[in-house]
Amino acid sequence: MNYQRFFEEAIDQIHAERRYRVFADLERIVGKFPRAIWRSNGKAEEITVWCSNDYLGMGQHPDVVAAMQKAAGNMGTGAGGTRNISGNNHPLVELEHELADLHGKEAGLVFTSGFVSNEAAISTIAKLLPNCLILSDELNHASMIEGVRRSGAEKKVFRHNDVGHLESLLQAAGRERAKLIVFESVYSMDGDIAPIAEIADLAEKYNAMTYIDEVHAVGMYGPRGGGITEREGLAHRIDIIEGTLAKAFGTLGGYITGTRSVVDAVRSYAPGFIFTTALPPAIAAATTASIRHLKNSQAERDAQQCQVTHTKQVLADAGLPVMESATHIVPILVGDPELCKMASDRLLGVHGIYIQPINYPTVPRGTERLRITPTPFHSNALVAELKEALVETWNALGIPYRTEGHTEVPKSERIVSLLVPQSGG
Repeated sequence: MNYQRFFEEAIDQIHAERRYRVFADLERIVGKFPRAIWRSNGKAEEITVWCSNDYLGMGQHPDVVAAMQKAAGNMGTGAGGTRNISGNNHPLVELEHELADLHGKEAGLVFTSGFVSNEAAISTIAKLLPNCLILSDELNHASMIEGVRRSGAEKKVFRHNDVGHLESLLQAAGRERAKLIVFESVYSMDGDIAPIAEIADLAEKYNAMTYIDEVHAVGMYGPRGGGITEREGLAHRIDIIEGTLAKAFGTLGGYITGTRSVVDAVRSYAPGFIFTTALPPAIAAATTASIRHLKNSQAERDAQQCQVTHTKQVLADAGLPVMESATHIVPILVGDPELCKMASDRLLGVHGIYIQPINYPTVPRGTERLRITPTPFHSNALVAELKEALVETWNALGIPYRTEGHTEVPKSERIVSLLVPQSGG
């Protein structure tokens, strides 16, 4: 049997569907964010990154870099193993206290990534609840869907942000059955926000637990960066708040916060926690420095929101198909996988602008897009350069401009199967 043939055919299939992914070789430059060095075909040139999830540039903040360097110098580079073997390194203990405080919860638990935190926590919580029914938003991230799948619990998928549909499913389940509602605050591909208060109302009405993914909102919203739940005064009404350390906080890892009993149960039962090496102390120390800074500084959030608003307006005024978004995520609709990849390649090769194409299965077919994430460091001059580059690219490739006041993908077209979940990261 030719085993390699199966892998080659799998890759050929992705090529045939025009969704093969190529990752640019980039080297970020401390002090020059969002500039980076792009290496290709033996050449190196400086380009501008417009799609980073380091939303506030905290990955290069002097305090964060200094905290990482100091911890590595004092404690070395690794954690030494799983926590079961090596114990808790002290910076990790401090980080978990900081995260619990951020969300007003009793306890926090840190994982090696946001994917692992969702997969491990959702699957473990649902397994520990007898005859649990999971109610999952249809556009939940791949990590949440994997957690639902691994739990083995019965699931019901409710239409995206549709509280009426969710209530009908809760009502059918009855108050006495254990129920876990899993959803996100900010959905990363469309940039829309969940009706958190309404979902919390339903959870209380029908006696369900709630689990919210705030990965694209922590650090970004609320007076201390606690996310949409903090901004709207709802954190106390959500049972488990999950987040990432790898986006607005600028480092690496994921976490959950909740009551001591829930967090301790996940710590004690989740294989994804028990058998995984802990985060190194340097990363934990850097993350704590980032969180503490953003708890006390609104400047980064204000500047970022200002540049997001400015970018949306400039691109919309140019007639580009800016999709409706209530957050810092600025999607530009292309609607064709090959054109989307060609646009990305042209922006990088001709204009020195890096925006990774977003194609199926991250988004449904026909909704392929460029996903732009302005930061406080994307100046008005850079926004003007982006606009000119996009207009030239749209004209060169014949991509349609906006035909109405705004461009929005109908919700009926945004349905993503559980078998091909969103995976925007």
